[in-house]
Amino acid sequence: MTRDEQAIRELVDQWMVASKAGNTPTRLSLLSDDVIFMVPGQEPFGKESFAAMANGMKGASIDGTIDIQELRVLGDWAWMRNRLSIMVTPPNGEPQQRSGYTLTILRKQDDGHWVIARDANLLTSQSKPE
Repeated sequence: MTRDEQAIRELVDQWMVASKAGNTPTRLSLLSDDVIFMVPGQEPFGKESFAAMANGMKGASIDGTIDIQELRVLGDWAWMRNRLSIMVTPPNGEPQQRSGYTLTILRKQDDGHWVIARDANLLTSQSKPE
C-alpha cells in the first residue's frame, strides 16, 4: 500500500469517527471548499449545505461501517468505491438504516493532505431494524 493510499484510508477512518461523535468541524476539514455531494432525490449540494444539514442533526446518533471496495490514486487525484452501511437515530426518533455504495473523488492539497472533492452517495433505506 502506498503512502497516499494509507492517507486516504486514514481520512475514511477520521470521517467515521467524526460522524459517530457528531463532530461537524472535523468532517468539514476533510472536504474541499468546492466539494459537491450527489444523493438520490436532491440537487447536488456543496460544503455550506452539508454543514447546515450536519448542524441540523445535532443530538442524532450515527453508527456505521465503510468497506473500501476499490481505491486508485492517480497523481494528486484519487477515487474510491465504498460499501457504506449507516444507522441514524434522530433525537426522540426512530432509527433509520441506509446502505449501498458511494463513489468518492479525492484531491491532494498543496500541503499533502487528501480531501473529498466529489461524493456520489447511492444509499437506500433498509427495513426497520428489529
